[in-house]
Amino acid sequence: MKRSPRPRVMVLSALGGAVLALPLLAVPAQAAPASPSPAPRARTQAADEAAQKRVTGYWTRDRMRSATPMERLFRAKKQSAKDAVRRGLEQVLPPSTKALPSTGDTWTGGGAVARTAGRVFFTYQGRNASCSGDAVTSANRSTVITAGHCVKLDGAWHTNWVFVPGYKDGDRPHGTWTARQTLATPQWTATEDISYDVGAAVVNPLDGRRLVDAVGGQGIAFNQPRRQTMYAFGYPAAAPYDGSTLTYCSGRAINDPLLSSGIGLACDMTGGSSGGPWFLSFDEGTGSGIQNSVNSFKYNFLPTHMFGPYFGADAQNLYNKAQAA
Repeated sequence: MKRSPRPRVMVLSALGGAVLALPLLAVPAQAAPASPSPAPRARTQAADEAAQKRVTGYWTRDRMRSATPMERLFRAKKQSAKDAVRRGLEQVLPPSTKALPSTGDTWTGGGAVARTAGRVFFTYQGRNASCSGDAVTSANRSTVITAGHCVKLDGAWHTNWVFVPGYKDGDRPHGTWTARQTLATPQWTATEDISYDVGAAVVNPLDGRRLVDAVGGQGIAFNQPRRQTMYAFGYPAAAPYDGSTLTYCSGRAINDPLLSSGIGLACDMTGGSSGGPWFLSFDEGTGSGIQNSVNSFKYNFLPTHMFGPYFGADAQNLYNKAQAA
């Protein structure tokens, strides 16, 4: 089978690649799926106690500090062309809240997001790498949402996968949570389609507790109206950031006018922030919101904006499979 050419975008693991202009792409506001969505794909990770101890022991403080921001390693391959992301039924439409404008400031507000958001560490092609992720409400109380390229890339699933909620300057205040399973949308698994760059992990209990019981879980929504006010969080680790602190951007989202069916936000975050959550109805006082996308990629010619996948029916299917695992 002939491989599709790589699109000229830098996915937040590859901030240095050259980008050429491509034709503009119209993105429909919504499109009902013509057929049932394909099933999400999954990989078993540290499923037994011995594997969990091995993975936890692997991630020393020095290895976490020296992990490569995934954006330096990842090149997106195939976009959805003129196809819109599958859209299903709206699931959540909470009231709006005020916005505190930011394009990349350290989050000092504390609250729930300072516990649920965290750094993701894994081994990719023999190299230690990092992304970001977020604990969400789920039936198994053990689900983390991240970017697809933070669980699988270039045909191989990452190994030694862990989630460190509330990471701050090398400290792990809520522990290191090993994944027993990682998952991605079928479109990402098959062709690494940037419009479906959504991943998830189901983590093992730690000290007899499940993740959401220990740190809480943010809400999550699918098939929501576009162009809403959103907050994006992550742990950028490429200059001028160093991955030590939780960073955020906020403003009104736009539609990606070029290669994907996703959404964009004015944001200066760099590599390492991939997989960090985007929230609707974010409350600055409590640090709580409704997750509705993740940091995914930037265009080299538009470094002032971050783009993320629209959470449609396939992201919803992924979440449902993860929370049931």
